[in-house]
Formats: sequence, C-alpha cells, structure tokens
Amino acid sequence: MAYELSVCVEMLFREHGEPMSEPQLKAVRAAGISMVEFWAWHGKDLDTIERRTGELGLRVMSMVSEPTGHLVDPGTHDEFVRGVRESVQVARRLGVPNLVVLSGNERPGVPAADQASAIVAGLRAAAPIAETAGVTLVLEPLNTRVDHVGNFLDKTPLALEILTEVDSPNVKLLYDLYHSVVMDEEPAKVLAGAAHLIGHVQIADHPGRHEPGSGDVDWQHQLLSLSTLGYEGPIGLEYSPSGPDSVASLARIRQATSGAG
Repeated sequence: MAYELSVCVEMLFREHGEPMSEPQLKAVRAAGISMVEFWAWHGKDLDTIERRTGELGLRVMSMVSEPTGHLVDPGTHDEFVRGVRESVQVARRLGVPNLVVLSGNERPGVPAADQASAIVAGLRAAAPIAETAGVTLVLEPLNTRVDHVGNFLDKTPLALEILTEVDSPNVKLLYDLYHSVVMDEEPAKVLAGAAHLIGHVQIADHPGRHEPGSGDVDWQHQLLSLSTLGYEGPIGLEYSPSGPDSVASLARIRQATSGAG
C-alpha cells in the first residue's frame, strides 16, 4: 500500500515561514500534501489556521496537548487534565483527531513502577474528556540517547503496557519509528499484536533525523512491517530536511512509501 503523508510543519517547509503560517501552508499544499501536524497551539493564530486549512483542503492530523504536563508526577495531573480539556476544544475547532501527550522527565529516587502507575492514573483521568470529544490522546515515547536525555518513557513496550492498563479507545500510542530505532528497537517485534493500540505513526531516518533515505533505516522493510501489522493510517513526517528544499526531501519518502505493502 502507499501511505498517505502528513507533514510536521515545525520541521519541514520552514523555508516558507513560521509553522502554520499562510505562506507555509500554501507551500505544503502546492507540494501535493493534504495533511499537516504541529506541536504547541498556544501562540499560534488559530483563526488563520482554521480559515487557511479549510480553504486549502488541509487536514491537521496532530498537535500537542498543552501544557505538556509531567505525567510521572501525580501532583501535576490536575493541570494536565485542565490542559486536555482546553486542548480538546481547540482540536475540535480545527478538526484535529490526535492530541500528543508526554510522560515528562523521570523523577530521581522514585521507583520506575510508581512513575508508570502515575502515567496510567493521569491518562485515565483525561480519557473521558477525549472520549466525549471524539479525540484521541496519543502517548509518545521519546528516545533518551540523542534528543530527550532524562525523559522517563523511552521504550515502546512500556508504553503499550501503560495503554493496555488505561484501557480506553481514545488513548493510544504515537509510534515514532525514529525514536524507536534510536533505542535499538525492532518495530515488527515491539509492535507485534499491538496494531489496535497505534493511534498515529511518525518517521525520520537515523542517524541524523533527516528524510528517509539519508540514514541507515531499511524503509522498505520497516514500512512493510507496519502494513503487515495492520497499520493503515497516515505516516507523519517529522524530520529535518538534509538540504534547503523540503519538496526535494519528499521524493525519497514518496519512493519508499509507494513500495510498501
């Protein structure tokens, strides 16, 4: 199958302006892309985003729930839930199906099991809000070897254990293949039997976090593995182009995805 592509405008098409600005969105659409994603929504012109995405026929696939919170710390859960409630309203306004949530940095001296249990509790508290709104909270593990030293949740299997315990159809996994392979995970193995828990997928090559084809990842194999596992959603492109032209960087991933499945 050929996966539909969703562009993270925080990292791609930055040569055309700030994330979600009008010139940038026009450039994305001109490149033949119909889906975008971004990080923080605070500080962005939501009126412009709503108007321009509608006019251009762009769908926003994901954004970050704010404040990002510190789910490993139960003392932050009230703030986290309030943030989810507010972010859900923005997501519904913009038609965004996925809200990204993060574990936060590990708490020194606190047993890992207690921190994992705190994440479960925080997600359970927010799940009814997502369920009522028809929005999915997607929990993202982040690598701790290159980009997010100190982050607690850096392993896909633990994330899946947490999600299984939360047990909500609206709380799933954001599987970023880049973060996973940095942690020496084999996607087909760590995701086996867990396709129903995957809410969204993002990719970048490793090393370098540039476009697929720039590093050592076997993209034909990995994308075929995702298809075999049963993932049929879009692929989010969250990489820094290795050159100045984002459109040129898309050629490699289009070639890779067209041969997968």
